[in-house]
Amino acid sequence: MNFRAALDMKTAKAIGPLPDGHPKVKQDRIGVLLVNLGTPDGTDYKSMWRYLREFLSDPRVIEMNKVLWYPILYGAVLTTRPSKSGANYAKIWNREKDESPLRTITRAQAEKLAAALADDHRLVVEWGMRYGNPSIAGAVDSLMAQGCDRIVMLPLYPQFSATTTATANDQLYRALMKIRNMPTVRSVPPYYDEPVYIDALARSIETHLSKLDFEPEVVIASYHGIPKVYFERGDPYHCHCQKTTRLLRERLGWDENKLITCFQSRFGAQEWLQPYADKTVEKLAREGVKSIAVLNPGFSADCIETLEEIAQEAAEIFKHAGGENFAHIPCLNDSEDGMLVIETLVRRELSGWI
Repeated sequence: MNFRAALDMKTAKAIGPLPDGHPKVKQDRIGVLLVNLGTPDGTDYKSMWRYLREFLSDPRVIEMNKVLWYPILYGAVLTTRPSKSGANYAKIWNREKDESPLRTITRAQAEKLAAALADDHRLVVEWGMRYGNPSIAGAVDSLMAQGCDRIVMLPLYPQFSATTTATANDQLYRALMKIRNMPTVRSVPPYYDEPVYIDALARSIETHLSKLDFEPEVVIASYHGIPKVYFERGDPYHCHCQKTTRLLRERLGWDENKLITCFQSRFGAQEWLQPYADKTVEKLAREGVKSIAVLNPGFSADCIETLEEIAQEAAEIFKHAGGENFAHIPCLNDSEDGMLVIETLVRRELSGWI
């Protein structure tokens, strides 16, 4: 008998028999929850409208007074953007499973992590999305139904931002606020400078570049942007991105001209973190650069921002401006290296519980 089992028996004896009608409580299992940003349920107008409303109503994402923002959101934005976004999602939609690639990949990551942790029967793996389905609340309910009284959550964002990691944590605690017998939780810290993550990115770059029939003159590390004012208010995201690129550059033995940092996916009229990815690929082409490659170190799984905005749109911009060879390096996804990153981080945070 292990120490915990002996302690549970001692506690039960001290409490005495449960009164008649007391619900049986499953416990002594540990949940692992993978969380990514989110996905619409379909590419149609209604599905996109629901998803964008939830996403753009988050005060962590849009830091504007609701009195000012909501008329814009429910007016121009949710009137026009669902159709445009739906058309973009349609370009990269997983037709076989009728879902977005992000959902397909995140599910695969959870399944592979569960297989890697199968040596301990106490561990249960679930996955959820901050926006859309499956929800974080649903994942928590599932874990608790399986007897999990402790949960480790891994927000699948290497670099911390209030717009990503923080809001994922917010949503987890909103779910916990409704639970009387609340489980103990841990949230895995950002891993932008973890050696296992940097090594995985470097190996991915080396592997994919070795398969090309050209050598990129410049490689761009393109991260999702945030409004510049968020950075000025103290969001560490910009610094985390810059450090990831610097460590990756050192690991590959490249100089500052070979691997550069850019930011993409800006929204609205305000200034965002610069340099902008679309403007940068255009500028490089006009300056005579003929071959480039782009990777997305801020994304743990390929999604609309990588598969459509970079692999398709940025490639078109580059070639239209005079560039010739463009390559998009996939995210780590559920690759062997990608899963090594996830498993390493999760096992570390489980320390003391298993």
